[in-house]
Amino acid sequence: MSELDAQIPTTFDPFAEANAEDAGAGSSKEYVHIRIQQRNGRKSLTTVQGLKKEFSYNKILKDLKKEFCCNGTVVQDPEQGQVIQLQGDQRKNVSTFLVQAGIVKKEHIKIHGF
Repeated sequence: MSELDAQIPTTFDPFAEANAEDAGAGSSKEYVHIRIQQRNGRKSLTTVQGLKKEFSYNKILKDLKKEFCCNGTVVQDPEQGQVIQLQGDQRKNVSTFLVQAGIVKKEHIKIHGF
């Protein structure tokens, strides 16, 4: 039986790593999560969550919108708190902007999506 059990592959959960880090190491290291959500067709949203509460989300959003020539908003989520939403796939742009502005260190950013 043990040989048979060793040959059966386990299921892969792509979110297990993020969930484990949020539960265990979330208190010591706060990550900024940058995700993409597919809307319809070719349209998509980029969401930024996990920024520290002392930052003004509206000022960051204003600078992001001006820098990338896109629209966006700040949404209040019951679980995640405030989340910045931007039109289009802006994941790499947002990560470089946050690092260059000195808001977040590069090792504290997690980029999710396809």
